[in-house]
Amino acid sequence: MLIDQAIIPIQDELEMDETLDNVLSKLSASQMCKNQFTRVYVDDDITVDKMALAMEQFMLSLVSYDSKYDQWVAGTTEFTASEERGRLLFETEYNPFFQELSGADCAHCHGGSNFENDLYMNNGLDADADFADLGRENVTNDPMDRARFKVPFLRNIELTPPYMHDGRFSTLEEVVDHYNEGIHPSTSLDPAIQATIETGLFLTADDKVDLVNFLKTLTDHSFLTDTRYSDPF
Repeated sequence: MLIDQAIIPIQDELEMDETLDNVLSKLSASQMCKNQFTRVYVDDDITVDKMALAMEQFMLSLVSYDSKYDQWVAGTTEFTASEERGRLLFETEYNPFFQELSGADCAHCHGGSNFENDLYMNNGLDADADFADLGRENVTNDPMDRARFKVPFLRNIELTPPYMHDGRFSTLEEVVDHYNEGIHPSTSLDPAIQATIETGLFLTADDKVDLVNFLKTLTDHSFLTDTRYSDPF
């Protein structure tokens, strides 16, 4: 549950590496925080449960729905020629037999309103011998989960570099290059990606520009400038 996930990063040694007792002490020492807890919970007694519930409610409010793509879906704006061509490439499947009809096949993994599929996948970053992180296998102990990572959603992807689980790519252009011509074969590689290794995705320089331009339509500037999410301090 999201309420449980809210407190995990606080304690995780790879993230904040903090203790809940220490956090409660810091919050309780702040009159501003005590006032805010009183506004919500009637009294200023700060507990882990109250803190987690407040963070859960905040995270549930973080909904991005007004990107140019959303406006296009609603019929209130139009894509440029490059953005529209990028959309078609994004949604069109890879076709090894007819290059002129082949697309980037992105929607295979990044579909739906959030542009993801709620799966863990190996997207060909490394060959078996080069895996530095076993990914989901560390949790399941299943060799077929080796180097499989959660497929991320793509909303606001323009603003969240670096990319991939290890941050190896700095730009969206590098990401597109990887899928077009940089796939490495491995035992747990997703079959749809495996199928593209021999030929690549056939993307030209113009195709790559158009695809990145479409990805940038997923940026929600209204969400990013919403004062409710500005620094309270």
